[in-house]
Amino acid sequence: MSRISASLRKFHAGAKQRFYPLAALVLLSLLLAGLPAAREFFSGSAVAEEHGQYNKSPVIMYSTPWCPYCKKAREYFKRHRFSYVEYDIEASAANLENFRALNGHGVPLILVGDRRMQGFSPQSFEALLK
Repeated sequence: MSRISASLRKFHAGAKQRFYPLAALVLLSLLLAGLPAAREFFSGSAVAEEHGQYNKSPVIMYSTPWCPYCKKAREYFKRHRFSYVEYDIEASAANLENFRALNGHGVPLILVGDRRMQGFSPQSFEALLK
């Protein structure tokens, strides 16, 4: 029994010597690979500066759940960390009434301050922010 125990201890000591440098190398590579993403995540205004804009006006979007352009806008806002308020015009009569009061004819209707855009494309939205 002590012979097996001695063999296991010897194997364990050898495994430590082989494993620790490998683990350190993997952790270092993960840290270095994740650094730009971590930097972007922790800097709150980096996204707006990345586009050359710092948006102080609220972004409001009138939308529907099934609209492909609304989905594209949501993904863009999430990816670029724009905070926005979304009103589903099918979920509430008040949202639909407000949408019609704004002379909305199609979704998404995106408002940034006193500027507006019907539909969505990243280039048009970035132009709207300028």
